[in-house]
Amino acid sequence: MESTVTTEPSKTSPASSRPGYGQLLRTRGAWTFLLPGFAARQPFAMLTISIVLLVQHTTGSYGAAGAAAAVTGVSMALFAPYSGRLADRYGQRTVLIPGVLVHTLAGLTLTALALADAPLWALFAAAVPTGASVPQVGPMVRARWGVKLQDSPLMTTAAAFESVTDELTFVVGPLLATALCTAVDPAAGLVTEAALTLVGGLLFAAQKSTQPSVTVDGHARVKHVSALRVPGVRVLIVTFLGIGSVFGGMQVSLAAFTESIGEPGLNGVLYGVFAAGNMLSGIACGAIAWKIAPQRRLVLGYVALALAASGLWAAHSVLVLAGLGLLVGMSIAPALITGYTLVEGLVPAGARTEAFTWLTGAVALGQAAAVTVAGQLEDRFWDGAGFLVPMGGTLIALATLLALRSRLSARPRSRTVARGVGHRVPVTVD
Repeated sequence: MESTVTTEPSKTSPASSRPGYGQLLRTRGAWTFLLPGFAARQPFAMLTISIVLLVQHTTGSYGAAGAAAAVTGVSMALFAPYSGRLADRYGQRTVLIPGVLVHTLAGLTLTALALADAPLWALFAAAVPTGASVPQVGPMVRARWGVKLQDSPLMTTAAAFESVTDELTFVVGPLLATALCTAVDPAAGLVTEAALTLVGGLLFAAQKSTQPSVTVDGHARVKHVSALRVPGVRVLIVTFLGIGSVFGGMQVSLAAFTESIGEPGLNGVLYGVFAAGNMLSGIACGAIAWKIAPQRRLVLGYVALALAASGLWAAHSVLVLAGLGLLVGMSIAPALITGYTLVEGLVPAGARTEAFTWLTGAVALGQAAAVTVAGQLEDRFWDGAGFLVPMGGTLIALATLLALRSRLSARPRSRTVARGVGHRVPVTVD
């Protein structure tokens, strides 16, 4: 398939040919999935913080709130890769429509149980389908870029653009959820999340023309190999678990810190500063014509992230915490962008949605574990003890990355074997 990037070779100079956001956004058909995709992924940034604020309000315990949010995150992490695999095999629309319907119903059920002071086990039971059915819109958008930009130098720019989009949602989402839960009603965050999931998900699913095609050929059967069998993907999963520990640890610890100083409304502001640093750093990463190999960029970015996260626990004022949060956010984007970029060279095209969902699921699993541990630390020890979680998570992930970074080398290109008359079916040849 040819790239659909619209360029004019006759007018292209070395300076103007450098991949950039303007050229990326002129890709034919891109806006048809970008706008609904942004709307559909917005609820993802609202879910965990909305659960934490609602359950903490009804139970009075950050430990219980963190545990309920953690069950949601673990459920999402376990089921997301299977959702991605089904999307690769049967098409995104086929998986997305029932998913958003189930998620909406499960989220509203969880809300009703929390307001009814249901026992914790009942909240856990509702949290499982809520997490399992989270729409994997981000990986689906990335897979659509992969179809549009096959072997194009714009792929790195697209990875940066998607990271910026993700972080924009993490600026808007927590602010919106916190404002709704504190100024309107503790349940307003989850109710709004469910409504946005339903509307945004169905709008995105309606964009059939840009979803990756599903190859059906009567002359050959294509073997679908799990992305998890690629060693480099397993290394990236560990690094993304560490990133998830930052997100989860920050959410609980910032909420506890702002409540301890009597300013709970600052929670969304501080988390917004953290996410804004991530977004701004992502914009810069996409604008730079990198000469450093992506494997080395990932290591350097992760070193910066681990160092910045290691100072959070010592912050005792809003200004210091905001400054450190900004630095942590700025360090996350390079690692995220490079990790998603490496997938293009590590994983066959037919398994990339699954690979992206493994990484997204790893972030959710790391976030779930971090929310649980940070909630317990905040309940049992001093205010701010939960900030030890991002430090520990990133240091462990960094050690793993340094030990196994050789596995991030790109896979050899596969041959294409012809089968039948007039058909060419991609078959991986080892």
